[in-house]
Amino acid sequence: MNFRIMEKPTQKKEKLDTREGSGLYAPQRRMFLRYAGATALATTLLLTTSCDDDDDGMTDPEAVDLGSGDTGILNYAYALEQLEAAFYTEVVARSLSVFSQTEQQIMQDLKGHESIHRDFLKAALGSAAIPDLEVNFSSINFNDKSSILTTARTFEDLGVAAYNGAGQYLENAGFLTLAGKIVSVEARHAAVIRDLITNGTFSDSANNQGLDPAMMPADVLQAASPFIVTKISANNLPK
Repeated sequence: MNFRIMEKPTQKKEKLDTREGSGLYAPQRRMFLRYAGATALATTLLLTTSCDDDDDGMTDPEAVDLGSGDTGILNYAYALEQLEAAFYTEVVARSLSVFSQTEQQIMQDLKGHESIHRDFLKAALGSAAIPDLEVNFSSINFNDKSSILTTARTFEDLGVAAYNGAGQYLENAGFLTLAGKIVSVEARHAAVIRDLITNGTFSDSANNQGLDPAMMPADVLQAASPFIVTKISANNLPK
């Protein structure tokens, strides 16, 4: 699941129809996605601190153990970023024709961001990183826009909830800052996907208190399990 990321050349400006309902009224969405990508890029400076080497052993010999402490939390995030990066790579490779020109750029931006997150976490973990995961997207119709966006909403919501739920257990201040930066990008992704589904629904991912949800690792991995073939053990992470 290693995908090479190429930086895209600057594209010629397009004149877009900005009327609601046109499907091309979203230059703001593209703009804040680009800023979000720049924010993620800045977090490379935080990856100079080495990870903890805690390893309590695998409880299931067939499962990939995430580890414990900060290493376990980062591997947990790395597993989810692998899933998201693989998904958007498939979307860009197979499904751009179902989207408008502006939406195609958004999908490409999302692919770039998730690939950056994945590669940052892999670099931070070094030799402690879990291997590449085998994913299963057979339940997704990549020829259907609704199927793609519904899955994207699921993945982005899980990403936000995962960082919100597990970030509190990070002990290294640099990693906590990194997680805070990444979750802010994931929240923007969740908002954009919802706006692509129904215009003007940027806040629908929040609960009725106006806050993004938080989920514990076991619940997040259970929700993601239909899309991940590799068995993952999170037994050493906080319950």
